[in-house]
Amino acid sequence: MSTDTIHHEVEDPLGGPRVPSASTEPLPTATARRTWAVFLEGLRAHPATSALALLTVLAGSAAGLVAPWVLGGMVDDISNGAGAETILRSAALIAAAAAIGGVLVGLGAWQVSRLGETILARLRERVMRRVLHMPAVRLERVRIGDLLSRVGDDVAVVTNAIARNGPEVVTALATVVLTTAGMAALDWRLGLAGLAALPFYVWALRWYMPLSGPFYARERVAMGERSHAMMGALRGRDTVRAYRLEAEHEERIADRSLSAMRLTLDVFRLFTRLGARMNGSELVGLGAVLVVGFWLVRGDLATVGMVTAAALYFHRLFGPVGFLVMTFNDVQQAGASLARLAGVVDLPEAKDPDAEEGPAGSSLRVDAVSHVYAADAPKALDRVSLTVAPGERVALVGASGAGKTTLAAVVSGLRTPTSGNVYLGGIPLEEMGEQRVREHVFLLSQETHVFAGTLLEDLRLARAEATAAEIEKALETVGALDWVRALPEGIDTVVGEGGHALTAEQAQHLALARLALADPDLAVLDEATAEAGSSGARRLEGAAAAATKGRTTLVVAHRLTQAATADRVVVMDQGRIVEEGPHEELVALEGRYARLWRSWQG
Repeated sequence: MSTDTIHHEVEDPLGGPRVPSASTEPLPTATARRTWAVFLEGLRAHPATSALALLTVLAGSAAGLVAPWVLGGMVDDISNGAGAETILRSAALIAAAAAIGGVLVGLGAWQVSRLGETILARLRERVMRRVLHMPAVRLERVRIGDLLSRVGDDVAVVTNAIARNGPEVVTALATVVLTTAGMAALDWRLGLAGLAALPFYVWALRWYMPLSGPFYARERVAMGERSHAMMGALRGRDTVRAYRLEAEHEERIADRSLSAMRLTLDVFRLFTRLGARMNGSELVGLGAVLVVGFWLVRGDLATVGMVTAAALYFHRLFGPVGFLVMTFNDVQQAGASLARLAGVVDLPEAKDPDAEEGPAGSSLRVDAVSHVYAADAPKALDRVSLTVAPGERVALVGASGAGKTTLAAVVSGLRTPTSGNVYLGGIPLEEMGEQRVREHVFLLSQETHVFAGTLLEDLRLARAEATAAEIEKALETVGALDWVRALPEGIDTVVGEGGHALTAEQAQHLALARLALADPDLAVLDEATAEAGSSGARRLEGAAAAATKGRTTLVVAHRLTQAATADRVVVMDQGRIVEEGPHEELVALEGRYARLWRSWQG
């Protein structure tokens, strides 16, 4: 899908009239509850791995409780005059616990990281599967920048959070829970004293989360808006240069980038203020433990060692709690990105009728079809009716914006008309379903993509089970076999990104070979030879004629030589059919087509 943001409008990606950008729509974002549900679904899909990772992390965190406990005991032992043997035994126990804890924490971090990346990989697959199977009509309404931001930026944000912070976050949470329990086990009053910091922690987070959450969500949306502006300018760069609109687009991109930057800075300011509140909470908690411990020791209700252990336990919380706070920025960003991915996963699947029978023949009938791109836009098609007999070749001609490409998109099933029906072999396209339509209708436009891989793999996109001999026959049909054999490795040459570069003519040759290989009932050619030069266009026109020989064909003709060789010419203007007939008859009528033909000849 291509976009053109000139004058704040989006050009119909299939060449139709421009419609307001409001016709596009952002993809949905999941609620917090649904985001957690999607994450928990991923955990439940790997129960054994999840349980083992959790137990390992808990065991490693529990090993970390040994040192403060033993140190507290050492204080009491020294106070009571214990010998060196007792002290050395305690030191050995601390060293052993530290070694075991280090191994378990490292192993647990690896397990958590592996589990998180597995869950994200499956989620990414679900997102891509949903996008790739999205109905063409819905896909064209999606903002391309928003879509690319989700499958690119958002996936990267969540991946980085899992790889960089995921294991540490899980370990820190386990440490906080177990350390708090350890303080309570020493003396419930010391545990309560440590909990004095809890209301201040909660107060700080309750202040921060409602303020920061919307900022993160808006930041991700701003990133999508920035991507959308950049993609619009890049994909429409030729038009932008032709109209000298570089400054306007640069200003728009700069404005979107500035909005995203300001949101990031606002969140960082909130984050620094949160850090000050967390430091105050630590001061309150540690002070409470020391004060309560002092009174307990004074009243012979606790030993100095117990209070020492409790203070060390609480001090041990500084690291994990501080880490959780410092990574809260990343966690919030990851949560916002995960919500956007979950929103794509939850898109409703299109109900495909999956008709058991295909079309009964290759005739095409367009019955009173009308189409508008927006409620306040003029009709792109206005009650168009057209019949194409099996094997007939019909050319659509007319000025830009006449409705040719829109009609081609409706006939090929890429657009659902506002009213009217299209029949292939007597069966309505909407009853056949998108998958069945793709099997019987082949659309070839001027925008041809060469996929990365061998040329053989590229051609098998049309028919996966095709043999090398069948592929060479298709290449020979369209006159491409000679130059394919001249490639470094022939049909096994790697093409596309990172491979052997093909010219625009060669890429279109491959597309025509795919058409011949797919052998559809109906071929729709939408300016399929426009990307080549004059000599290349003539060769491609011959290749297109060979690929569609004997096949029902609808050609959107940008060169009137294509119309002259068609069985019938249909002239369109403002969404209506205004003339129809063989080339010679229309020229003799001295009407609209005759004027076009004279202009072309002149």
